[in-house]
Amino acid sequence: MSAVTAPPLIELGAPVLGEPEKRALAEVIDTGWLTMGERVRRFEQAFAGVHRASDAVAVHSATAALQLSLAAFDIGPGDEVLVPSLSFVATASVVVHAGATPVFVDIEGSDRPHISVDDARTRITERTRAVIVMHYGGYRVDMPRWRALADEFGLCLFEDAAHAAGMAEQVGVLSDAASFSFFTNKNMTTAEGGMMLIRDDARRERARLLRAHGMTASTLDRDRGRAVGYDVVECGHNFRMDELRAAMGLVQIERLEGWNARRRALTETYRQALARELPEVTVPFDSTHPTTAHLLPALLPPGTDRPAVMAHMREARVQTSVHYPPIHQFDYYLRTLGGVSLPHTERFCRDELTLPLHPQLSTADVERVVRSLHQALAAGSHEHPRGETTT
Repeated sequence: MSAVTAPPLIELGAPVLGEPEKRALAEVIDTGWLTMGERVRRFEQAFAGVHRASDAVAVHSATAALQLSLAAFDIGPGDEVLVPSLSFVATASVVVHAGATPVFVDIEGSDRPHISVDDARTRITERTRAVIVMHYGGYRVDMPRWRALADEFGLCLFEDAAHAAGMAEQVGVLSDAASFSFFTNKNMTTAEGGMMLIRDDARRERARLLRAHGMTASTLDRDRGRAVGYDVVECGHNFRMDELRAAMGLVQIERLEGWNARRRALTETYRQALARELPEVTVPFDSTHPTTAHLLPALLPPGTDRPAVMAHMREARVQTSVHYPPIHQFDYYLRTLGGVSLPHTERFCRDELTLPLHPQLSTADVERVVRSLHQALAAGSHEHPRGETTT
């Protein structure tokens, strides 16, 4: 009797890596120069060009980019920064590290889970200095509306664009600074890594200075004879990107547009399959909403036992996740800031399930994911009250 062969694993997200990346890394090793150098500079220029910006600043993570954004605009102790709770925790933790206070803002609703302008307006105080908006799942925030609010109250406007690499329209254009991520699961990757777009030339150069200890000359400058010695004019950080990551970035960015297009096509396939097979499961945002399609967030029917669904799909060799547990309900923020009620965020985070989405998926893979979800829901995942489930 022959053994049953398990179906191939459908990964939640998978980087596209191959011979071009291997060659690029080998070339860096062959040069013997591994730290921040000429490839980093070329990567900055290439990224700026894709996003129709005059220049960019490469760093070692999107978290570093967000932290430098706050530092470059002197956000610090005594200040308040409006932030979404529906985001990765770094969106709030950088505010804490700056010595400022994060103020959590609700989302518009489950069909449009972006930080709400209307709710933000009610939370502005005389201490509010800035707001960070987040392009959830790669779906573009209404930047003109946020720019108007920021200008009305004299606030700095920052973008957490970790999900939005390759979105040239409005992203990084209307804000004071935008921060991008190249983490392993992002639309393009350098393993770790990030990038900043800052409109103001002086602020951008200050961020460039702060990323490397506030030093007036780099190691490369001194090695190549472009500088002798250096001064330290700011108390900066070590947020530099290395040549290996930049080399990968230069390869990956050439294919970013095509990968994003594939993600959008797969998202439409998901929408059609879910509407046909599971109309009770919805995907937020209108299908025409501009997006890089970083995530495929699906909203399960109210009362669904989400852990049971995820376990069933895991047994079927389909990975899933949750984006995100609400930051304001994490232990640290409850202890330090106290409780806050964000009903739209809390409802969305209870019902959301992230389905696999990356350029290497096929239409058949999408159909299998939807079929697996259908089977998981049919297996009795509505048995427990909403309040009894955890993630």
